[in-house]
Amino acid sequence: MKNGYKILWTDNALSELKIVFEYLERNWTEKELRKLANEIEKTIHLISNNPTLFQKSNNRNVRRAVILKLNSMYYRIKNDETVEILSFFSNRQNPNKNKYR
Repeated sequence: MKNGYKILWTDNALSELKIVFEYLERNWTEKELRKLANEIEKTIHLISNNPTLFQKSNNRNVRRAVILKLNSMYYRIKNDETVEILSFFSNRQNPNKNKYR
């Protein structure tokens, strides 16, 4: 049995994640940041083991995982071994800014 899909982050997703964490470091407590980091790790684990678990977005090749209501992770299944994280989007932003919805 397979161990799970390999997770690859795009440069865009990593950049968005960095921006979100920089903002949250100024406005959240350390405890809240740890909780978000743990939820991201749990979500990555779930996606790795079952990439079809989360709903499809408006773009049918892209799926959306909501993390703590405030953030969404958009990803696509590239092949039988790899999942690509496309975007880490703060749901507090204007939804029209998100090109992966």
